[in-house]
Amino acid sequence: MPELERLAARHAPAVLRFERENRAYFARYVPDRGDDFFTGYAARHAALLAGQDRGTCHFHVLVGDYGAVLGRFNLVDVAGGSAELGYRVAERAAGRGLASEGVRRVCELARTGYGLRRLVASAALANPASLAVLKRAGFVPDGPVELDGKPGLRHVLDLDAPYAAASP
Repeated sequence: MPELERLAARHAPAVLRFERENRAYFARYVPDRGDDFFTGYAARHAALLAGQDRGTCHFHVLVGDYGAVLGRFNLVDVAGGSAELGYRVAERAAGRGLASEGVRRVCELARTGYGLRRLVASAALANPASLAVLKRAGFVPDGPVELDGKPGLRHVLDLDAPYAAASP
């Protein structure tokens, strides 16, 4: 199984390669990051690390063979014991359970490592795989949301509840 690592400066080239290689794939499900994301990535990566140092976010990469990034699992807007979960997995790694395993690991880190009590995550209705990942991790639907003008579903996970309640 690939390793889940906390984002570090050394990950910048691999994360940029991951985002470039999967740009069209991701854009099918989530808003495209835009060209500026790629041209200004070094500064963006440094800003992510600064936010992580402040404790307002926690970024993770799922690293496979030879340091290749296979997925990103992020906790953002950390405040008051809560955070928003976001994740994405490379197209070539999709369908192998990596999203489910990465989300499970980040949820456990949120609870035991970061002291969080509640996570929120949203997925587009047109992305049944992502909706299934959230369900398997124990998230429960909490209402409709609009994601880049498209219908989605907001989910919540109570980390104070026994984690074993998550579906296999």
